[in-house]
Amino acid sequence: MKTNLDLVNECDNFPYYESDPEEYTRLHSTCWEFHLEGGSGPYGYIPQPVVERMPWDPNVWQIDTEKRWITPAPKRYTHTQKSVIRETLEKAKMGNIFQILRGWRNELYPVHGPYSSRKPMVSIERAGSALFGINTYGVHMTAYVNTAQGMKIWVPRRARTKQTYGGMLDNTVAGGISTGERPFDCMVREAAEEASFSEQLVRSNAKPCGTISYFHIRDARAGGEAGLLQPECQYVFDMEIGAEVVPKPGDNEVEDFYLWTVDEVKRALSEGQFKPNCAMVLLDFFIRHGILTAENEKDYVEIVSRLHRKLPFPTS
Repeated sequence: MKTNLDLVNECDNFPYYESDPEEYTRLHSTCWEFHLEGGSGPYGYIPQPVVERMPWDPNVWQIDTEKRWITPAPKRYTHTQKSVIRETLEKAKMGNIFQILRGWRNELYPVHGPYSSRKPMVSIERAGSALFGINTYGVHMTAYVNTAQGMKIWVPRRARTKQTYGGMLDNTVAGGISTGERPFDCMVREAAEEASFSEQLVRSNAKPCGTISYFHIRDARAGGEAGLLQPECQYVFDMEIGAEVVPKPGDNEVEDFYLWTVDEVKRALSEGQFKPNCAMVLLDFFIRHGILTAENEKDYVEIVSRLHRKLPFPTS
């Protein structure tokens, strides 16, 4: 059985220098930094095996072996799809070099520059984002019902055919934020697609509750190559609904929904049934609703701080 801190460690598993300088230095030394000309990078960490296999074109990529920096040539990248980054990923996809690119989405993820910048520096195909180790952004919502028996939470099971974390439990609604999309608009879209929640219901009842952030090293369950790096920031929402509102799968990503008591959710968490980042979102939900407290959780302070990791790359 997993403790709550075990769940945090499973998701936020890139080492901290302060806690384990030797392991941090070892892992960091195997990565190359992804830079953009004129920016205040790095913008991501690229693992050595990716660097060795990626079909870099030396005419449009600057590869600094001394600094271990990789930078697309100036004026050859934009925040649109027409960029050398996309061309390189398409070439890797055509050559079947990386398993992760078999899940090509035709969906762009933004790479944000300095804090004063309003537009993304560049956008990267979602399936290739972990190859560059960039910050990615998403939305997660917990829908719950207050009943005479206490709070109950709607929990979906991911389709077993999904490429990533097939068959695991998830948050009520969740999804990635595409380039140019606002977090709340993304939540409305995902809620309709995954749970058949109406736009009016979500816009009237969903409440923004901050963010969580972590730096994850992917394993085989994530689909594609293990060891890819995925720093993420998730915008968190709660939505209290009535007993008459029942989510229904709206696409092929969700197999079923369960209305569970808090104790049932806790049990599934301890059994490791939830997707790692979804466990983090639920721990944050429990803290904010006074379910997880310093009185009943010995690792409370560590858990609260680890739910909000400062990421090493510029954030939006």
